[in-house]
Amino acid sequence: MGPVNWLAVVLAAALAVVVGFVWNGPPFQDGRRLSPGKSTLAGNYGLVCFVFLISSIMLGHNFARIGAETLAVKPWLYFMQTGGVAIAFVIPAVWLTHVRNRMEPLRRVMDCLFWLTAYLAMGLVFWALS
Repeated sequence: MGPVNWLAVVLAAALAVVVGFVWNGPPFQDGRRLSPGKSTLAGNYGLVCFVFLISSIMLGHNFARIGAETLAVKPWLYFMQTGGVAIAFVIPAVWLTHVRNRMEPLRRVMDCLFWLTAYLAMGLVFWALS
């Protein structure tokens, strides 16, 4: 196992949070936000950052296990790994939660696309800093 690229871990989590702010901000504004309400604003931002940091740490460890030599020869693995985690684990969990809560189909799709985009953005950071 190679060393974990901690700079990439932190920057990948930060980029995912930025993607979330843009996704849930003015371009796609429909009343839903990462951090609704003024009183819980700081707590929700902290929770969002924490969730993406944990995800990014897991991905950084995964890329360290694969190894720099393999990733240098097969750079598409960055996107296969990050997109695969989103498609196989995160998106089904989000989809099932939205179905249970009877969310409208378009919102389900938009939220699932957000998670795929955020994870692929994290893969982009790991690839760029490899």
